[in-house]
Amino acid sequence: MSETHSETLNPSREDFAAMLEETMGGGEAQEGSVIKGTIISIENDLAVIDVGLKTEGRVPLKEFQSPGQGNVLVVGDEVEVFLDRIENAMGEAVLSREKARREESWVRLEKSFEDNERVEGVIFGRVKGGFTVDLDGAVAFLPGSQVDIRPIRDVQPLMNITQPFQILKMDKRRGNIVVSRRAVLEETRAEQRHEIVQNLKEGQVVEGVVKNITDYGAFVDPGGIDGLLHVTDIAWRRVNHPSDVLSIGQAVNVQIIKINPETQRISLGIKQLEADPWDGVDAKYPHGAKFKGTVTNITDYGAFVELEEGIEGLVHVSEMSWTKKNVHPGKIISTSQEVEVMVLEVDRGKRRISLGLKQCSDNPWLSFADRFPQSTEVEGEIKNVTEFGLFIGLDGDVDGMVHLSDLDWTRSGEEAIADYKKGDIVKAVVLDVDTDKERISLGIKQLAGDPMDSSGDLRRGAVVTCEVSDVKDNGIEVAIGDHGLSSFIRRSDLSRDRSEQRPERFAVGDKVDARVTNFDRAARKISVSIKALEIAEEKEAVAQYGSTDSGASLGDILGAALSRAQQDGEEETAGEDDK
Repeated sequence: MSETHSETLNPSREDFAAMLEETMGGGEAQEGSVIKGTIISIENDLAVIDVGLKTEGRVPLKEFQSPGQGNVLVVGDEVEVFLDRIENAMGEAVLSREKARREESWVRLEKSFEDNERVEGVIFGRVKGGFTVDLDGAVAFLPGSQVDIRPIRDVQPLMNITQPFQILKMDKRRGNIVVSRRAVLEETRAEQRHEIVQNLKEGQVVEGVVKNITDYGAFVDPGGIDGLLHVTDIAWRRVNHPSDVLSIGQAVNVQIIKINPETQRISLGIKQLEADPWDGVDAKYPHGAKFKGTVTNITDYGAFVELEEGIEGLVHVSEMSWTKKNVHPGKIISTSQEVEVMVLEVDRGKRRISLGLKQCSDNPWLSFADRFPQSTEVEGEIKNVTEFGLFIGLDGDVDGMVHLSDLDWTRSGEEAIADYKKGDIVKAVVLDVDTDKERISLGIKQLAGDPMDSSGDLRRGAVVTCEVSDVKDNGIEVAIGDHGLSSFIRRSDLSRDRSEQRPERFAVGDKVDARVTNFDRAARKISVSIKALEIAEEKEAVAQYGSTDSGASLGDILGAALSRAQQDGEEETAGEDDK
């Protein structure tokens, strides 16, 4: 008997099992796998399914229903289910349509993810940070930022309807799927955008609808694509915020200013549909002309004044007021106020007009110069005391300054300024008015006249009688006669005799005679010396009454001179008495 025939008559155990499986209609189903079954009956909300095992299994009808759909099963339908267990405690097969769908979906979704293809799904629930999406059995997460291109307030209209999604991330081990609806919209929008852009041209005027408003402009849809209408292109006049002139849903005519073929971005404008008010602005607003306008905006550096719709000029803070310096413009004028301004400069290229507010009122510096010419006496309150002089408030709300050097004829400015304080009312003389630099120079010492002018016959070598006004360690301060002049006699000039060169031997109020050793009218300097006078008197005595060569001593000569001087004095007194 051949070997083949022997194997046929004596089948092995494996062959017997295979024959049995063939007789039974197929191999035994494995737990954890997807198998096919037939619905043999529907009991209440359960479907009884025969999957070729000893007993049937029951699956809730809701597991066969997609979100938003009712029951569509009938007896005899063939379905795929997941075999969880072949037999439970009740002797029934444990089946799950939901797990079967999930297994099937994961296979399809992984392929779609690899091929970067869109998938169909239904938004059916809301969770923290987003929504849940049924991808035909597999549950995915849809982040809130991926729902739409722009944030939307109400997502309800998008729920329980089948729509496309893009898979962003998949992790089967963790069972995580992240999808995006926004990516699909952007891709679709990009395709539509490209087609629409092809049909648009720069300069074209189209009608659009305002879709959104931001601080910097508005987005307008001129037909399936959004273009930016920048705030500066809404009107020729100043627009503080787009919402001041536009509203969402408003229909507007716009001109296509620019189309970027690479980014497919469109710039739109409304003001371009009207004539440019800056055309011919030089002739309309000549230099030096005065116009009335409305204050539209106030800043730290000035204020903008609208002369007509679309034409604004800047009044710089320095052109606000003749007298109010370092003051915020908001304290001088207010928004919406009508003011008169003067055109200072027009720059057509830069679309700028410089305006002046103070030029429309009298220049107080010119007015002051007319009313108070040089050498006029004025009176005012000391506004400030500084290290270099006094500031005095004058008529016309202007200030004049008295420099340290113009406080006193004889004392230093540092000494003289100590006599003044803020709030004092003082008189002064106008020395100079510089209207261009807006400066008024005043003098206080000039009220009394220059002592040098009344010095009379004072000259070098003259003998003067002085009164001690102050005693110091290195000399004495003296007032020279009635001339109003003063001088300082140094210790070395107090006497010819060294032992007498002591300042302390003088007291305030003492009268002393001295000789003028220096008189410089231009430098306003006068020097006197007691020592020089003594030397001069000695020389004169020697010349009149002899010399030491004759044998007379210097003491004898001086004694004779003093006696003669005394005798002359007595005779003069007697003559006065006889009279």
